[in-house]
Amino acid sequence: MELPASPGKAGTGAADRLDGQRGFTLLELLVVLAILGLLVGLVAPAALHQLGAAKDKIAHQSIERLASVLDMYKLDVGTYPTTEQGLQALITSPPGMARWNGPYLKGDKIPEDPWGHPLQYHNPSQRPGHDFDLYSLGPTGQPGNAQAAIYNE
Repeated sequence: MELPASPGKAGTGAADRLDGQRGFTLLELLVVLAILGLLVGLVAPAALHQLGAAKDKIAHQSIERLASVLDMYKLDVGTYPTTEQGLQALITSPPGMARWNGPYLKGDKIPEDPWGHPLQYHNPSQRPGHDFDLYSLGPTGQPGNAQAAIYNE
């Protein structure tokens, strides 16, 4: 009775060595790549939509926070900054302002929206029932797209 050769012995053939090293076929790799492509195609748009919605929420919260800072400015000075004074009046005192008690913001830069564009400020407001307009132009940063703009409430 003859015993089978062990894998480490010289008597083994090339076929015996290849059985333990079997890899994936090209077809298997293509199927896996196709599945991964489908998953990325389905998940990526939903993830990007969530990212866009998050930036909208951040912009809205930033505008409301800055509107509260403008209210503090009005309590001290008696009026909101004019359009010409702009949001810079929250950082440095406008000329001739006796009751200014700032700076109302940290740092020396006006906050930007989540897309890196400057926030827009107008006083008096161009909307009925509002004292001032504070808004972001949205992702494009271009005026004229009223649907993308995010205003103070």
